[in-house]
Amino acid sequence: MSKDSKKGGISRRKFLQGVGSGIIGSYVLTPGIAKAAEALKKNSEKLILSVPLTLKVNGKQAHLLVEPRTTLAEVLREKLGLTGTKVACNNGECGGCTVLLDKKAVYSCHILALDAEGKEVTTIEGIMKGENLHPIQQAFIDHDGLQCGFCTPGQVMAAEALLLKNPKPTRQDVLEGMSGNVCRCAAYPNIIESVLAAAEKAGSETAELK
Repeated sequence: MSKDSKKGGISRRKFLQGVGSGIIGSYVLTPGIAKAAEALKKNSEKLILSVPLTLKVNGKQAHLLVEPRTTLAEVLREKLGLTGTKVACNNGECGGCTVLLDKKAVYSCHILALDAEGKEVTTIEGIMKGENLHPIQQAFIDHDGLQCGFCTPGQVMAAEALLLKNPKPTRQDVLEGMSGNVCRCAAYPNIIESVLAAAEKAGSETAELK
C-alpha cells in the first residue's frame, strides 16, 4: 500500500468491512465508491433467484417467473390477479384461501407455487360459467350462508371439493368436510344448509337428465 493511501485514502479491506457492517456512508469519499456500494446493495437483494413455473389455473396455462419461496396464494393474487382467493391467517389454519388442486381442497397460503406445477388449480373464479353463478355460490346466497363474505370463497371451494367427492352428503358429512374452514361471523348453520341445498339441487338436476 502506498504512503498516500495510508494517509488519506481507504483500503479495499476497510471498504468491504464498511459494507458488511452497514456503515458504508462513513467511508464514502468518492462518487465511484458510492456507486459500488449501491451495486453491492442491489445484488444482495437479488440473492434469491426467480425460476420458471407453468401452472394450469382455471383451465388456462400460465407461464411465470417466481421465487422458490412464493406461495400459491401469492401467485394467484399478485401475479394472476385472481383476488377471489382470500388470505386471512396466512398460516394454513383458517381455510380462507382454499382452492382446488386436482379437485381436492388445499390451503393455497400453505403450499408453494412450485408444488402446484403439473396439477390443475381451480379458484373461485374458475367455477362460474361466464356470468352465471355456480350452484353452490347461488345456494350460499339463497340460504344466507355468508355475512361479511371474506371467508365465503374458501367456504364455497371447500364445499365444491366435498360435493365432488361425495355428491350426497349427510349433515354430519358436511360438518366434517367443512370443519377446516373458519367463519369468524359464525354463520355455520346457514353454511351447512347452503351446502346441503346445493347437493340436493345437483341431485335433482341429475335425476331429471336421466
